[in-house]
Amino acid sequence: MTTPIAPDVISLREITKAFPGVVANDRISLDIVSGQVHCLLGENGAGKSTLISILAGMQQPDSGTIAINGVTATINSPKAAVDYGIGVVHQHSTLVPAFTVLENLMLGETGLLLEKKRAIERLGELAELLGAQIDPDALASDLGLGQQQQVEIAKAIWKGSRLLILDEPTSMLTPQAIDHLAESIERVKSQGLAVVFITHKLREAYSMGDCVTVLRGGRNVGHISVDELHSYDEQQAQDAILSAMFGEDISAVGADAADLAGATTATRETKAIDRTTQAVRLELTGVSSRGLGRDVEATDVTIQVREGEILGIAGIDGHGQGALAELVAGQRSVSTGTVRFEGQDVTRLGVRGRQQLGIRYVTDDRLHEGTIGSMSVALNLVIKRIGQRPFWRFGQIQRKAVDAEAATQIDKFGIRTPSPATRAGTLSGGNIQKILLARELAHGAQLVVVNKPTYGLDLKTVRLVREILIDFAANGGSVLLLSTDLDELVELSHRIEIISSGRIVGSVTNDGPGTAEKVGHFMTGAIEGAQ
Repeated sequence: MTTPIAPDVISLREITKAFPGVVANDRISLDIVSGQVHCLLGENGAGKSTLISILAGMQQPDSGTIAINGVTATINSPKAAVDYGIGVVHQHSTLVPAFTVLENLMLGETGLLLEKKRAIERLGELAELLGAQIDPDALASDLGLGQQQQVEIAKAIWKGSRLLILDEPTSMLTPQAIDHLAESIERVKSQGLAVVFITHKLREAYSMGDCVTVLRGGRNVGHISVDELHSYDEQQAQDAILSAMFGEDISAVGADAADLAGATTATRETKAIDRTTQAVRLELTGVSSRGLGRDVEATDVTIQVREGEILGIAGIDGHGQGALAELVAGQRSVSTGTVRFEGQDVTRLGVRGRQQLGIRYVTDDRLHEGTIGSMSVALNLVIKRIGQRPFWRFGQIQRKAVDAEAATQIDKFGIRTPSPATRAGTLSGGNIQKILLARELAHGAQLVVVNKPTYGLDLKTVRLVREILIDFAANGGSVLLLSTDLDELVELSHRIEIISSGRIVGSVTNDGPGTAEKVGHFMTGAIEGAQ
């Protein structure tokens, strides 16, 4: 009779890591076991990323220990992590776009022909393990997001591994790619690797996890073991995880808790509009943007946004969304085509002129482009109205008017700040985002362009931001929503246009179940045209 092999275990004990003003990890203990998927669940800011950075050798704990099979391990660099068999697939791609798949996998190795032959053989083994077709000679830039992620996983376990860490791996994937990822994880697990799956969506924890640990405020506040998770029905598991995630706040969150935590499939929350009766507010016809030399430009874009409508723009991050947003806002010039707003040709109109017409822009870079961190909350709320009355007269700032405006917007948008004079850069990301929304939606806003409006925010602030956009549209405003979160696009948008390599490649009306799948087909190039 064969004696069973004891499972490979990585044990974290009392891991603590602090940064100025915040304890990111507070005495966290957990075990990661081979052949299991350990879901690490929690809101943004819960401490997940810091804990993974410690396991990956990118950060060192202030106190606590890591042991592998009972032997203390010192993971003081990413190389040490690799030597211990710990591989990480980060949320954003680390592949070099101009390199082939094989060149990306062989980075840091000698380029001898013999090594290349062995590398091709190794890639074949990993492709079989992952159940994927991976062309070694394909350029990374030519791969779809799902294919890129398969290569990232192959790269993470290239030299052999005992632990594979997946950091929010589904955040930008189509439903079809998520299914393929789940199959690959099962294959990896069956080979005895441990998998840490980081997510903030409950339904992914149910479907992919063998056990679940919940982090909140830097602490381990809940754990559902393998036996418990297998014995629970979905409702019991959901209740246990939600209780751990929200704690005493769950009563305040109420019925929205499950939706906030991604326990259910996304459905549209906006009221239907009759596009045949709503006037066209913004129209782009054959518009291309003039290059800045650093990213994908918008090319031959034709779209319409009507009164009361939220038009979503879906696509792999970096495929022209930023250029489209800046083009509409007037921050990037048009090389060809026409931009019309309320029937008026505004193609050559600059940022200030478009703002006065009611076109506003909420950038995805809220900390640098969106606000001036060293300036007060009050001044950031009026920064785009420099020189305008009542905030300036004869070149002099009118403090009373600025403070009155700040008090109004702080109250209306629930901006949590010690005072209007507080430096904006000291506030949380959620409150900085509220500053941007308050500033852009005030004083005659007709259309707002929002780029990744909820990225990096805690779940309650995500809900608040989405409600602000829904209310703005319900009151006749128009929203051009650019997001890499497919659930967010489904929840908010009346229609979704799909962008790829700067071009609009499809359009989906958000009118019932299956919207995400339809968008996914366009994103993967499976179908072309409009629906």
